Amino acid sequence: MKGTTHLAIGATIGLAAAAYYPFSFNHAVLYISIAAFSALSADLDGPSMLSSKLGKLSKMLHELILWSGVLSFAGVIYMYFVHQSIDRAFATVTVVLFLLGCVAKAGVIRNALISLIGAGLIAAGWIASASWLIGLGLFIACAPWLKHRGMTHTVWAVILWTAIGSGMERDLQIEGIATVAAAGYLSHLLADTLTPSGVKWLYPLYKKAIKVPLKR
Repeated sequence: MKGTTHLAIGATIGLAAAAYYPFSFNHAVLYISIAAFSALSADLDGPSMLSSKLGKLSKMLHELILWSGVLSFAGVIYMYFVHQSIDRAFATVTVVLFLLGCVAKAGVIRNALISLIGAGLIAAGWIASASWLIGLGLFIACAPWLKHRGMTHTVWAVILWTAIGSGMERDLQIEGIATVAAAGYLSHLLADTLTPSGVKWLYPLYKKAIKVPLKR
């Protein structure tokens, strides 16, 4: 299902929470933001709305690394024929850049950038002694490397996300955050269950996708 659909469902859940719980503008914004982010987070295991900007950046970095390797290689050749010498350190960097540019696809670089964000959240959680923030950082750091519609699209991920939401609720002392986070994440799996590919809710215990496609 499209990211915009997941986003709309998540925002609707946030609006419902804002109407249900004691209202304040700040709480309403928080509910909508958490629900929307939760509704999109399961797709961190592949290209998605959350990583689209990083996807563009990763392509730029990939081209930069590749062309840096090519230009450095040209520099090594120039040094050899003109000065009859090669700087070993420069040559080593050239080889690394060239191979990295050839081997590391843009998707790998995108995943690494997302993992870097996760690592930053882990560090922030460690400094602030916030276990839920460490858990969120671990989820974001690991999710990009998982198979699409694999572990992030399971009931286990919903339980983990609910635990993260519960920790955030205790930390901020705002009622309903855990419920909103769980509902937002769960909405993603339910929506994907309505697609032809379905969702492996109990993976890896039960590897068959459960699906109730709207179109047959």
